[in-house]
Amino acid sequence: MTAAQADHAGARTDFRELPEGFKLDTPRVADGAAIWRIARDSRTLDLNSSYSYLLWCRDFAATSVVARDAAGEPAAFVTGYRRPERPETLVVWQVAVDDAHRGRGLAAALLDGLTARAVREWGVRHVETTVTPHNDASNRLFASFAERHGVPLRREVLFDAELFPGQGHEPEVLHLIGPFALPPGPGH
Repeated sequence: MTAAQADHAGARTDFRELPEGFKLDTPRVADGAAIWRIARDSRTLDLNSSYSYLLWCRDFAATSVVARDAAGEPAAFVTGYRRPERPETLVVWQVAVDDAHRGRGLAAALLDGLTARAVREWGVRHVETTVTPHNDASNRLFASFAERHGVPLRREVLFDAELFPGQGHEPEVLHLIGPFALPPGPGH
């Protein structure tokens, strides 16, 4: 594990490590276009405007993470934010890996690294995300994440399909993961 990975993972051994040649990093505004392309090419995410990814990299960079390849380009990302009325909850908005880098554990490593930082720096105890019922990869990702960390995972429908404009959107199922243990130390 590199020093940067240890910093992000809090030197915990139960966190998945990034594959060789990748590093965890905070997204920058200049990464917005690449993150938008990765999301678009995923063919599973609800694609937001390119402008929103630029704003995300500016306003929510601290609660998001990218995996950079050897050339320093984003190869995967996780965007998230802390719930304003529940700051101990990290909401994972989107997770995506570039086609060329899938199947290498990047999504799990990014999720672990971001969560470790959120627990350590902000006292986050819970992770929430929504996943549609037929998004098998994301359902597996979050189930294995909860299992790997030995925390409960509950699911409940957050937004029924009829709440979405148009037709064809599946319901969004809320995954409630946690509580995570806070690290020992002052204030925890």
